[in-house]
Amino acid sequence: MLHSSASFFDSRRGSRLVQGAPFFYGWVILLAGTFGLIMTSPGQTYAISIFIEHFIVDLGISRGLVSTFYTVGTLVASFGLPFVGRQIDRRGPRLMVGIISAVFGLACIYMGAIQTGWMLLIGFVLVRLLGQGSLSLVSNYVINQWWVRRRGMVMGLSGVFVSLLGVGAFPNLINWMIPQIGWRATYVVFGAALIAVMVPLGVTFYRSRPEAYGLTPDNQSGGRTGGAKSAVLVEENWTLAEARRTAAFWIVAAGLSSISMLGTGLTFHMVSIFADNNLSPTIAAAVFVPLALTTAVANLGSGVLVDRIPVRYFLAVALLLQALTLWMAQALPSVEVAILYGVLLGTMMGLMRTVGAVVWPSYYGRLYLGSIAGFASTILTAASALGPMPMGLARDLLGSYNQALVILAFIPLALSVLSLFLRPPRRAV
Repeated sequence: MLHSSASFFDSRRGSRLVQGAPFFYGWVILLAGTFGLIMTSPGQTYAISIFIEHFIVDLGISRGLVSTFYTVGTLVASFGLPFVGRQIDRRGPRLMVGIISAVFGLACIYMGAIQTGWMLLIGFVLVRLLGQGSLSLVSNYVINQWWVRRRGMVMGLSGVFVSLLGVGAFPNLINWMIPQIGWRATYVVFGAALIAVMVPLGVTFYRSRPEAYGLTPDNQSGGRTGGAKSAVLVEENWTLAEARRTAAFWIVAAGLSSISMLGTGLTFHMVSIFADNNLSPTIAAAVFVPLALTTAVANLGSGVLVDRIPVRYFLAVALLLQALTLWMAQALPSVEVAILYGVLLGTMMGLMRTVGAVVWPSYYGRLYLGSIAGFASTILTAASALGPMPMGLARDLLGSYNQALVILAFIPLALSVLSLFLRPPRRAV
């Protein structure tokens, strides 16, 4: 069914903050949502990877068991995301970001108190569900509601800051904090920051669709209190059930899942992979800087171009780069090669972020975005759960990651070819 946005968003609300802003409030949404994405870092693999060696030593468990717990925890967490997505659709991002951030903060504080492997498993469930999953979901959701025609560019700008201040800064911040205050206190500090900063920021600045405040996405009407009716966007909105019946949904989901799964595996075992190549944990953390810079550049560049070039090409290139990084991870003979590895990994992540951020609202509309993105996030999060375990088990049982890396590289190669057949969905006439 084809729906005009106007038919769903006629109910208007008053807000001094939104309607009193001297510029389009979508820019505030962009900044607030981007900060929310940065604050997902304590639940992201690039941050958790710096803690892995401390989990192994302090809790007295093997790398394979930590990897298995991470897999199971992430997989269990993924099942909660469709529920979170539906609640965002029903209750709005403002209430949900407050709840999610508060509980995520408590989960980080819990991580600082774990004493056993089973407690670690519960912690993985919580931080993956609330950080990597829910806070990412609501933050991407709110930005996508306010931007349509310039969505690619805006998400690219957001990705620059997330890459630099999240992927680039957080691993090095953690690597610095742990020797100063210990890994437990580091998690407690992150939890306190989520409760004290992210909760009030999200509740204050996150807002639902611009139509609810008499505005239009991208400020297309040029006004601050509604503008002409002709400026209201008409878009095709698909329900989750309808979206799941399209081939495009599953091709995109498969491609992004491969990147999520294998990218998570490489990031999770980053320190150990570098150690096998006689590179120190400090170098492993430092590689996140060029990785983040490249992610930012690739995210911004592809974000600007994605409105002009079909998304299938970005997905195909990202998958090809993933296969290349899996091959490279077998041999990193020098710091220079390690930096090149980080650059390629960053380019892959930047392209993935652009595809993942824009494809669902672009293909299926904004009305049911929470439900559709929530279901897709379940698939991607479940896929990310499967990445660390085979690599960790291969390292424990075979003494090397190499055999697993060679076999796994065939997955993105095959999906790269398949993604070239991706086309936007069309309703049957």
